[in-house]
Amino acid sequence: MNPKLKSIFRAPALSRTRIVLALAIAVAADGLQLLLGPLGWAFPDQVIDCVAMILISWVIGFHILLLPTFVVELVPVLEDFPTWTACTAAVIALRKREQRAVLPSVPSPPEKPTIEI
Repeated sequence: MNPKLKSIFRAPALSRTRIVLALAIAVAADGLQLLLGPLGWAFPDQVIDCVAMILISWVIGFHILLLPTFVVELVPVLEDFPTWTACTAAVIALRKREQRAVLPSVPSPPEKPTIEI
């Protein structure tokens, strides 16, 4: 992969702030779509979905799971389910697992030999 593209799609390190912000964006998007109900079918729901996808990708990095969620949100009845919240929680869980696997484990200090007198 091209190094420039790799740097664009590199996921930032998760912090408590990033996690809370991403979940807040997802909950807000799902809540707005639920409040709009049938009024949102025409145009507002698609705008909310685009903004949610962009903001969540910006906060926690792009993940392939965001694409099917975006497509599912275009289906009129399925958009009422909290798909952004569920997807964001899944991506956060996957990213945490990835970051734990990448972080080197801190070696324990070597044991000093016991000196007997």
